[in-house]
Amino acid sequence: MAPLIPSSQPWVEKYRPKQVKDVAHQEEVIRVLTNTLETANCPHMLFYGPPGTGKTTTALAIAHQLFGPELYKSRVLELNASDDRGINVVRTKIKDFAAVAVGSGNRQSGYPCPPFKIIILDEADSMTEDAQNALRRTMETYSKVTRFFFICNYISRIIEPLASRCAKFRFKPLPEEVMSSRILHICNEEGLNLDREALSTLNSISEGDLRRAITYLQSTARLYGSSLSSKDLISISGVIPQDTVQTLFAACKSGEFDAANKEAGNVIAEGYPVSQMLYRLLEVIVSSDDISDLQKARICKRLAEADKCLIDGADEYLQLMDVVSHTMRALCDMPQDMKFH
Repeated sequence: MAPLIPSSQPWVEKYRPKQVKDVAHQEEVIRVLTNTLETANCPHMLFYGPPGTGKTTTALAIAHQLFGPELYKSRVLELNASDDRGINVVRTKIKDFAAVAVGSGNRQSGYPCPPFKIIILDEADSMTEDAQNALRRTMETYSKVTRFFFICNYISRIIEPLASRCAKFRFKPLPEEVMSSRILHICNEEGLNLDREALSTLNSISEGDLRRAITYLQSTARLYGSSLSSKDLISISGVIPQDTVQTLFAACKSGEFDAANKEAGNVIAEGYPVSQMLYRLLEVIVSSDDISDLQKARICKRLAEADKCLIDGADEYLQLMDVVSHTMRALCDMPQDMKFH
């Protein structure tokens, strides 16, 4: 297939599903929302789950299908984390929009146009607790004319009174076959050649996040052309190569501090993020059959402490060396605490 004329539009937006039924893999959610479309009976909703699994897409799709292009702008209020959503905005902008009553009617699609408006609060878990508390009364007072869609990654950060007022929908990480199907469809549309190894690599580095996979694919295609290899995708994504992780792990197993120090220095010199290296080390350690549970526990405890220190702004090299030295001691059955005489 000949390559299409390049579009300036990001592929994430270009291939975003326009209808609820086109959203991949979330069968239970789609089944319930399709019934909502047919009956126009819509509760407050809470969509939660990992990034890139279709939460925002589903909310926008159902709003577009309920109201159509002619009514969408007047009946849907979208607020993202980039907007100010503090307690003052809840008391003014959101409350004013929620208070206005609207009529019902018919649309070209054949579905009844519901007599309510929708407020979409994306990344709702970043709202302050005060702002969430201020929403409780607004939701109750104007429930006849306004429905709220909350979208978040972590449902634990939504206060219980809000969560209990909503129908909850969990979005699952996308499995490899679903990711592959969607990626191959985009490759076919864009005239890209992606071999089986490259496709497997893209699935691996995306970790169930379809948005990230599409972004990597577009970036790699812009840089390397229409024929993409596994190596091209890894270089674009900035993921630490498995060889580098295994070399550092082997140096820890050797018990030679100088060798481990050299490999840790190489990781820093290459500019790899240490937080990602800790995560890759965790994968290797957990999946290793020749390490005892006690050794794994000792290493993972230190990995967790180093990760917290990195978040607090600690030096990357020192934290990596701390993990490397403790990993070496655990693997070589050295004393956990060094003693100096």
